[in-house]
Order: sequence, then structure tokens, then C-alpha cells
Amino acid sequence: MQDILEQLEHRRNIARLGGGQTRIDSQHKKGKLTARERIEILLDEGSFEEFDMFVDHKCVDFGMADKKIPGDGVVTGWGTINGRIVYIFAKDFTVFGGSLSETHAKKIQKVQDMALRNRAPIIGLFDAGGARIQEGVAALGGYGEVFKRNVDASGVIPQISVIMGPCAGGDVYSPAMTDFIFMVKDTSYMFVTGPDVVKTVTNEEVTAEELGGASVHAVKSSIVDAAFENDVETLLQIRRFIDFLPANNMEEAPNFPAKDNIERVDNALDTLIPDNPNQPYDMKELINKVIDDADFFEIQAAHAQNIITGFGRVEGKTTGFIANQPMALAGVLDSNASRKAARFIRFCDCFNIPIVTFIDVPGFLPGTDQEYGGLIKHGAKLLFAYAEATVPKISVITRKAYGGAYDVMSSKHIGGDINYAWPSAEIAVMGAKGAVEIIFRKDIGDDEKIAAHTKDYEDRFCSPFVAAERGYIDDVIMPHSTRKRIAHALNLLRKKQIEQPWRKHDNIPL
Repeated sequence: MQDILEQLEHRRNIARLGGGQTRIDSQHKKGKLTARERIEILLDEGSFEEFDMFVDHKCVDFGMADKKIPGDGVVTGWGTINGRIVYIFAKDFTVFGGSLSETHAKKIQKVQDMALRNRAPIIGLFDAGGARIQEGVAALGGYGEVFKRNVDASGVIPQISVIMGPCAGGDVYSPAMTDFIFMVKDTSYMFVTGPDVVKTVTNEEVTAEELGGASVHAVKSSIVDAAFENDVETLLQIRRFIDFLPANNMEEAPNFPAKDNIERVDNALDTLIPDNPNQPYDMKELINKVIDDADFFEIQAAHAQNIITGFGRVEGKTTGFIANQPMALAGVLDSNASRKAARFIRFCDCFNIPIVTFIDVPGFLPGTDQEYGGLIKHGAKLLFAYAEATVPKISVITRKAYGGAYDVMSSKHIGGDINYAWPSAEIAVMGAKGAVEIIFRKDIGDDEKIAAHTKDYEDRFCSPFVAAERGYIDDVIMPHSTRKRIAHALNLLRKKQIEQPWRKHDNIPL
């Protein structure tokens, strides 16, 4: 019996070494951890239970029959993060470059099936070069099976992808269908076709970082939700992030006992809005003063900075926050901001996370670039996402809410549950100056008349009380009481239910 036990331990040690010490050392020289080291940091100590450690590929072509390594380039299993069960797979770059074979894909499919069956989040750590070309269509078939499971799990369990090295070719489409993607700066990249292919086909010379690094996907393409400095920071941030999410669409997110009193008032908010209506201020200051302990996990912070999205807690309960940011493009809505916010709203709605919206929006961004780029359809995505969401929706207009952007940003007219405004709020078709120049064109040049018309327009329309008189605003609140009013509104709406007419699914303007 002792011989058998020693043989088992020997085989386990071989499997744990992956591609061998030389390749492990090479991984470390690149500033990257191995698949197993990453799992060890991500999961609670001693909680990881591995599946299929001894599985190997079945390929016999191109000399592969003599090249078999236990595990076949991916480590799979389950464990806990802060005591909560998660399923995980981690591509092992030391084994065949982490390339996907039919067997490799089946290991991933197995944990995907188990995660969905047991209604627990799944996390994928990507560090691989794509499909294993020696297997041809068998590898491609494996990709398809993984992709189908991504779709089946969408909206049922949270799916998180972490890009920690190369992620190319077919490998990119599984992360693209998950809920959130995170990257490591400088050591990870994503692209469908690499620099060499790009040069061959288009004669364009570009580096891997320029083509698909974190600096591209976190800022320009919006593919990535956040990028972190190194493997360790990334994994620790994922541990923090998972605490904001429910295990599945039938459970609530974990409730953290709040030390921060919901009755707390913050008099600094009474002076947040500048006297000059064109002067910016930082909307993140408002978010941090409203949430528990200023603990805010921002999503896509580097992309479309004119709108803020992210998770915080109010009275210990996870809440999604969306806010126009006057510090960037005056908080105007454009195509990128509309898509960013719409995507975030739909995730919150899938997993029953209430949404709080802070509004200071002068309208939609004008110009040919926006119109040619499909602003109408992208703006409609945001409108559609707010209107279809059935979770509690609370909004606070802090300053400007002009034109169609007023309607789009969770207004009462598209299903906002509780709509507040600060006394500084201006709700109108447009700013007073622009409106007066249109209505009273004949008086342009007469400064005295224009000033009088402007004052009259401001008194009539640029006030929250006009909307409040019509019931479009539920109350005009003191800025310092915002946290308390939001907390009370969230408690009021906890049991909200809406019955929708039957349909197979909606048809959001993609």
C-alpha cells in the first residue's frame, strides 16, 4: 500500500510541475506567476479542490503522441473566496503554451457545467496562445463547446475572466462573452490576430501592446473593465470584487454589516455644486460620501470617463452606481458613455442589484463624429437598458438635466422608482441661454432684453420645482441628506416586483 501511495504522490508532483522547472523559471522571468501560484493567491488558503489533474490529450498527429503532460495545459477545480464557493480554470502557459486542445476544452467545459448546475460564479485565468494547431478542427470544436456554455450561463451566474498573459485567436471570444474582464498591465494582451498576421495582411507594423495590451482595451476599446499593475494585485482585487456579487441570479449579494450610519449627513455636499454653472466638480466625491466607508469598485474607470459606473454598498448591501462626470466632457452623453452604462445596467438587472443614478448631464454630444458613429443607436441602448431594468432604480439630479438626456437617465417617464433632485437642479429642454437665443431671435443684440428673457426662462424652467409640481420629481432634497434618503428609498424598494408581458426575449438595439 505504501508503494501505491508514494506512486500517487509522485504522479501528483509531476502534474504540479506542469511544463517543468525550466518553463516555470521562464514564466517568473517575465514577471508572471504560474497557473497554480495564481490559484493559490486567488482562493482561500487550502480551499482548492482540483479536478482532472492526470488528464492528457489524445492527439497522435505531428509527433504529439510522444508529447503528453498531465493536466494538458489547464488547471481546473473549485475553492472558496472569503468562504464563498467559486469554480475556476487557469491556463498553464508552461504546458504547450496553454494552447487549447479537445481534452483541454473538455476540462473547462466540466467546471462550466458544474458551476452552472451548482449556481456558483466561475473565474477563468487566461494565459495562452490560442488553439493547438496540431489538433485542427478538434480544437475548434472545443472552443465552440466552451462558447455555448458561456451563453448558457449568462445572466444566471457571474462569469469573470482575468487576462494574465497572451489571449489570442479563439481564446478571446470566451472572455468577451463573460460579465467582466480584467487585465494585467504590460504582461497581458488580447487580439483576434497577432502582430505578425496584421503585418502580413495589412502591411501595418504594430507591437502586441499597441495592438491588444491593457492600455488599449482599458481605455479605447472598452473590452476590459480594469487593468492592474501585476499578477498579485490583480488577484487580490478579484477577491475584493467577488464580494460585491451574488452567487447567482436567485440569491442576494453578501451583506456586510455596516459600521457607517445610514442617518449620517454630510454638510460638505451642500457646497459641492459650484456657483458657476459651467464649472466642473468631481461626482466621485458624491458617490464616496453616499456609500458605506467610501468603498467603491469602479468599472471601466479609464474608458468613457464622462460617465462613472461601479459598485458600492449602502447599509451593507451591494448597489450599482451610475453618474455623469462633469470633470470629463462636462458629463455629456456620447456613444462610448451610453454603451458603457447600458452594459453595466443590464448586469445589475440580471443579478438583482439596485441602481442609483446621479445626474448632471447637459445633453448628448453633438457633431458628425458622433452621428456617423451611431450615437442614435448607442444612446438608445442606454435608454432601453434603463427602461427594461426591473430592479429598484433611484436617481438624484444634482445640477443639469437637459433635453433627451434627462429622459434617458432613469427618469420617472421610463420607469424610475424614486426620483430626487437637489435645489440646484435645472431640468429643461436646454440651457437658458441657448433656449432664449432660439425663442427670441429678433431680440439678439439687445442685451437688456436678452437678459430679461434669460431670467424669465430660468425662473420658469430651470428649477426642480417645475418638475416636482408635475410629479416627475418625488422630492427636492437637501444635498447633505442624500445618503439617508437613498438608504431609505432602497429599503422601501427591496420587495419590488414587476410583471412583464411574456416574450421570448427583448430586442435591444445592439
